[in-house]
Order: sequence, then structure tokens, then C-alpha cells
Amino acid sequence: MPAAAPAPALAAAPASAPTAPQSAASQAPKLDIPFTKYTLKNGLTVILHEDHALPMVALNLMVKVGSRFEEPGRTGFAHLFEHLMFMGTRRVPTKQFDAWMEAEGGWNNAWTSEDRTDYHEVAPAHALPLLLWLEADRFSSLADSMDLPKLNAQRDVVRNERRQTSENEPYGKVDLLMPSLMYPEGHPYHHPVIGSHEDLQAATVDDVTTFFRRWYVPNNVSLVVAGDFDAQKTRDLIERFFGGIPERPVPAATTPAPVKLSGVVRKTIEDNVNLPKVIMAWHSPPQYAPGDADLDLLATALEQGKASRLYKALVYDKQLAQEVSAVQHSGDLGSTFTVEAIARPGVPLEKVEAAIDAELAKVRDAKLSREELDRAKNQYETAFVTALESVAGRASMLNRYETSKGQPGFVEQDLKRYRDATAESLQAYAKSTLDPDARVILRVVPKGSEEAKKAVTK
Repeated sequence: MPAAAPAPALAAAPASAPTAPQSAASQAPKLDIPFTKYTLKNGLTVILHEDHALPMVALNLMVKVGSRFEEPGRTGFAHLFEHLMFMGTRRVPTKQFDAWMEAEGGWNNAWTSEDRTDYHEVAPAHALPLLLWLEADRFSSLADSMDLPKLNAQRDVVRNERRQTSENEPYGKVDLLMPSLMYPEGHPYHHPVIGSHEDLQAATVDDVTTFFRRWYVPNNVSLVVAGDFDAQKTRDLIERFFGGIPERPVPAATTPAPVKLSGVVRKTIEDNVNLPKVIMAWHSPPQYAPGDADLDLLATALEQGKASRLYKALVYDKQLAQEVSAVQHSGDLGSTFTVEAIARPGVPLEKVEAAIDAELAKVRDAKLSREELDRAKNQYETAFVTALESVAGRASMLNRYETSKGQPGFVEQDLKRYRDATAESLQAYAKSTLDPDARVILRVVPKGSEEAKKAVTK
């Protein structure tokens, strides 16, 4: 592995570079995030990335467990435990994890997806020993301190979060419903990350501690330290705080066969909204698989900016939609390509759907122009590189590559997927993915509207 060094680098082209014409991708400077990777005896993967430009440090601790690892009847546990990790231990009472970190000028947060759970902190460099100790403390002893009052407190928080972000949020019910429309019962992606009220309410202290001891083990975790620190002193601290946590066997993850829709799945739901919305969704290649990057770029060309295909056609030219979006939602087991549009007042969803279908037919039948492809690549690469400006962004990226690919230094190979994409490859994946006869079409209509009445009578 490359040795740790200050800051990410865009390596200059060598003086002996050939003078023959080259493609834009071959002329692009190399993107590099220097790091050192090693493993403790208990299996904890450690990645160090030094950057002494500012006296700041970032920690990123990623656990290879998300909602797809949950058992039937116990949905929402991965996200619930993300919340429980902040409820304190014998050495760090409830609320002191945040208080002690903030007193040193730091902050923290966490997130959960279908595939993994991530905890991250940023603080002045002098606080690094505290950050490492706090993480090691809750990682090693949280289950021993868990009790029913703590579980009840965070259970209520998570259930309220479900109400606020999904059930009572305009169009928020889509996120709860779409997984079950896209994936069959029994598939790891069949349920939403946040889980169901029934499963959350049924959770016991024994359930959550068992979940913790099964997945929150050092050999299922990777830790990134990035920023202004002394490498040897940091190694010593990590060994001291984390080295004594015992490893345990980790259950093997299931790898189901790719899912294919055999036809069009249509559903209409009512919501407290003023304007109807249509969401179209297709199964697409998994994250990092061939076609994943091409569909990212296609989504960018379809909806990023006023000159994009969907925006220009639906919002500007035909004035059928208030807003449109297209995105490739990438996942380890499979991805979802979605197109969404909110209709303008008085515009029926049938017209919106027809206009979307017309634009998608164009990208299946003909290649994007060179200008469109270059614009999409430039937009994507700008966002990609901008995410690396902070040490926290680099820590997150190193850990995502480690948990997904086992290669923290995958950054150049990742970006190369986008640089190497062609108009021909985008058209090919548009054809193979955006099948008008194999997709989910979900409509969200205002309660009591004519659209809702029509849906009831069908």
C-alpha cells in the first residue's frame, strides 16, 4: 500500500509524455489520496491518511451492516442501532458523547443505508485521542450498558423520524413503498431502511444487544483517521483503545440472484399534496458494476441543468412539470434508476408520463451528442473532486471504497469509469435498462382528487 503523505495529489504528467493525440481521459491528471492500510490482530481494518494543511482530524468508522442484513420481523434494527450508539455507556453517560466532543470543538454524525452503517467525527487535531477513545468505548461496551429506558427513548425517536421524514412529508411515502414494489418478499432490499412501526415496537433489549454483538465486531469494521496527526502516535492509540476488543465470527451475507421485473408494476397512492407526481423506476447494474457509471452520467444528462433533456422538454418547452429528476441509486446487490416529475397545476399525469417516455425513447434510439456527454462528465467530475476538498470527505471515500471493494485507493479507478464512458455505452445501457415494459410506475395524487377517485375505481 502507498505510504501516508500530506494531502491528495493530482499528479502532473511526466515530461516524457507522448506527443501523439490522446483522448481526454488519457490526458486527465491522476487523482490520488495517499494512505496507509493495516489490520489489527482482532481483524479491525485501519486506514491512515495524513494531511497537515490544517490542524484538523476526521474519523470515519464504517460497519458492514445495513438494513439488508436484518432478520424478518426485525426490520429497522440497523438504523435503530445507529441511534442507540449515542445513548452512552458506563464510562460515558448519556449525552456526554456529544458534550465532551463539542467541548473540544468537534462534531459528529452517522447514517445507515441498505448496505452499511457509518459513524464520523471532525475535530481540532488535539482532540484525536478523545475521538478514538470515545469510539472504542461505545464500540466495546455499549451492549453491556443497554437497558429498556434507553431502547424506548430511541425507539420513539426513530418512529417519530419515520413520521416526519416519510409518512407526513409530502411524497415521503414513496420511500416506504418503493422497495416492496421493486423487490420480492424475502429479498434483502424488500423493506425500507427505517423499518416498520410494528417491528420497531416489538424490539426487545435482548434483540438489540444480540444484533450489536453479531455485527459490531472489529473484524466487520474499518476505521479511517484523516488529517493532521502523527502516524506512529496514532497507531499506538488505536492499538491501545481498539486492540483489546475481541473478534467474533460474522454471519455470511446472502447474495440473491439479480431481480428482474416481468412487466409494468403500477400503483397509485393518495397523499396530502397539492400536485400529483409520477415516479418511474427500473432495476439497474449494482454499484461499480459495468453500466453503473454510464447510468450515473445518463441521469446527469437527463436532468442536470436547464439544457438537460428532461428539464428542457418537460419544464421549459412543454411546461408540463414543476420539476423533474433522474438518478441512479447504486447499491451493493443491485441499483435502481428512477425518473420523477411533479406535474404543473391542471396537467394530467398521463401527459407527463408520455413526455418522459418520449425523452427516454430518444436516448435509447440515438446517442447523446458530444456536447451533452462532455457536459455530463464535467458536471460529475466537478462534484466528485469537490467531495474530496475536506479531510472528512476523503475519510468517507476511503472507507466506502474499503467496505465495497477492499481497496481504499480505488478513487482513480472509480473516476476512470466515468472518463471512459462513451455515447455508445450510455445508449447501450439505456436500451438494456430503461425497458418501457419492465418497470415500476408509482403515482402520488392529492387526497380526494379526481385522480384518486379514478385509482379507487380501477
